Amino acid sequence: MEILKQKQPFYQRLALILLSLSLIIAILYIGGNIIMPLLLAMLFAILLRPVVVFFNKKLRIPHVIAVLLAVLFFIIFVLSVVFFISWQVTDFVEDWPKIKYNMTMNYEHLQRWIKDSFNISYKKQETYLESVKNDSLTNKQELVGSTLSTFSSTLLNLVLIPLYTFLILIYRNLFKKFLSKLVAQKNHSTLVDILFEIKQVVQSYIVGLLIEMGIVAVLTTTGLMIIGVPYAILLGTITAVLNLIPYIGILCAGVISILVALTNSTEFSVAIGVVAVNSIVQLIDNNFLVPKVVASKVKLNALVSILAVFVGGAIGGVMGMFLAIPISAILKVIFDRIEDLKPWGYLFGDDMPTTYEWKFLKLPALSAGNDDTPISDISKEENINLKEENEKGNENKPKD
Repeated sequence: MEILKQKQPFYQRLALILLSLSLIIAILYIGGNIIMPLLLAMLFAILLRPVVVFFNKKLRIPHVIAVLLAVLFFIIFVLSVVFFISWQVTDFVEDWPKIKYNMTMNYEHLQRWIKDSFNISYKKQETYLESVKNDSLTNKQELVGSTLSTFSSTLLNLVLIPLYTFLILIYRNLFKKFLSKLVAQKNHSTLVDILFEIKQVVQSYIVGLLIEMGIVAVLTTTGLMIIGVPYAILLGTITAVLNLIPYIGILCAGVISILVALTNSTEFSVAIGVVAVNSIVQLIDNNFLVPKVVASKVKLNALVSILAVFVGGAIGGVMGMFLAIPISAILKVIFDRIEDLKPWGYLFGDDMPTTYEWKFLKLPALSAGNDDTPISDISKEENINLKEENEKGNENKPKD
């Protein structure tokens, strides 16, 4: 007796998909300290793959040595950025007496403003600060313990991530054969398409981030120099590095820039200038750099991107925030290639016109896709288009 395979109902498929996503998030949350460095190493391995191919094909260097050289060059690049920031920080430390004086003056100005605006006396302010200080001292032991734990895990990741990257590049063909054995033969072409597009997405995203980082550093440094903020190069570099964390990083960089500006000047107008510079740089970044340089391959809508950043931060902290966008882009590539998951890929995407023309102007099409067309009418239209395509295909078929 032939058993007919029936397609599962929608609610069952939806429940299985949501259950699978929940299990994946739970595994990432529980084993984040192990999985996050491995995922980051996978991204770096994809980024360094063209370098390895260049050493193999062009320079005729053996595979193991080519991988080792590529990882070493990447380590040198990262260390050079860290060394440059450290070198700039030494100049900041040398001006500590002046910074301390300016901090005292700004503190007195803040106390006076609070007294005049909220009618809170100096004594009440000092009493509140003393209570906060006592509370912080009681939690000092826990703070030291968490700091030591974070420092030790960071050192461990600094060793593990390059090692993971090296091993992933060495065993690249092993992973490809594993996936080919895992997937049925009839789906191998789909697997090849998925792997190729994931490589394209990750490489374009990370290279775009590096280009964006350089442009943001130059723009921020130039703007801070124009308004006369000291340590402009240091603040520009920090802003560029923190901008690697989507949405959250630029806010942290702005706060740091304002604090540094106030510690070197008693004029509040300097802080306003710093806010203006960061706002202009962010405007240029969001409207020109990100769409043209970073998001050319990563087609995610803003809602999914923001949610991914917060979920990544909850799972893996800063590392999770950095990984959120590329991991979401990889998931979208997979969803778009699997029939039952295509609706989720569409949900992740940004399938709407960026502009519309009104008379002689081109304006953002923020309301695109928000029409009130009933779902039944959309389904009818899709069925009509599908029927027309089938009729055209039948007309083009050769007759017997």
